[in-house]
Amino acid sequence: MGEKKSFALRIDADTMKAIEKWAADEFRSVNGQIEWMLHQSLRQAGRLKDKKEKDKTNPPGN
Repeated sequence: MGEKKSFALRIDADTMKAIEKWAADEFRSVNGQIEWMLHQSLRQAGRLKDKKEKDKTNPPGN
């Protein structure tokens, strides 16, 4: 995933509870769950290159 950046996130209590439950169900931290959700959403929207595509456009050593 590369370099990680941190930022504050304000979220309503009901949404947070739902994310906490989902994270627990999948044995992830809440932070890990939010990262996974964002990654999935970006990929599904075509806003994020798959790793295979990224490797083709940026081969090792370049």
